[in-house]
Amino acid sequence: MHRGLHLLLGGFALLGLAIALSPTLAEQDERFLLLQSTTSTQNTGLLDDLIARFKAKTGINVRVVAVGTGQALWNARNGDGDVLLVHARDREDAFLAAGYGIERRDVMYNDFVFVGPSADPAGIRGSKDAAAALRAVAAQTAAFASRGDDSGTHTKERELWADAGVDPSQASGSWYRETGTGMGATLNTAVAMQAYALTDRGTWISFRNKRDHEILVEGDPLLANPYGVMLVSPVRHPHVKQAEGRAFIRWLTGSAGQAAIAAFRIDGQQLFFPNAGGSPENPPTASRTRDR
Repeated sequence: MHRGLHLLLGGFALLGLAIALSPTLAEQDERFLLLQSTTSTQNTGLLDDLIARFKAKTGINVRVVAVGTGQALWNARNGDGDVLLVHARDREDAFLAAGYGIERRDVMYNDFVFVGPSADPAGIRGSKDAAAALRAVAAQTAAFASRGDDSGTHTKERELWADAGVDPSQASGSWYRETGTGMGATLNTAVAMQAYALTDRGTWISFRNKRDHEILVEGDPLLANPYGVMLVSPVRHPHVKQAEGRAFIRWLTGSAGQAAIAAFRIDGQQLFFPNAGGSPENPPTASRTRDR
């Protein structure tokens, strides 16, 4: 009898351990997808807003990994993710051509801007020529804070330095500082150093530690910043959640998702502009040329 009680109690203990280690019913029943995206979409609050709306409509949750575009593409290449939402078109096209992603769609755009201290030591205020502004910064050896993290913003910055005919890596550690961090942290560094920086406008609008920094250069067509969404290839990675991923892409590029992007504002300012329809007036879909 005593031995039977011990066996019974032991059985209950094993049952409890099994229950503790097993997924809850809620976790088993939850439909979700893993989204590899950028810090700009996450830090501005846009993704939280979109995901809440999408889940309310479909019951599907979206778990986000917010990193630089380069890291997001690398993660997806390794099968860590179901959907990509990033902003570096040439790299997206290469990712698609290599067979790691499928069904890319335009989603939205904003633009990049150069910000800097109001004293503007390089004298770039009001310029609409990004390359000329960078040449002036280099000529004055004025402090410049770069993300240096292989993100979409860093990719754009490198393109602009190349257009300017300047290799800033030669000045790394002096006037050119590579933070290796996200956009918010890089802007904090720029503000503390009285340095210039390239940022997307959405992140700048949502950034609270501006102090005396302001937008100094904007309006160059080369500063266009388009975002695209795609499904990670289920051929390369059979575990990809195709149904959930396609549902999210359809919603994001459909009327409800596009309206939600247009409606998202901070302090009354619109951060992103929907363009899933590929409207001809959308400047970021243009080639990398500037009208002279």
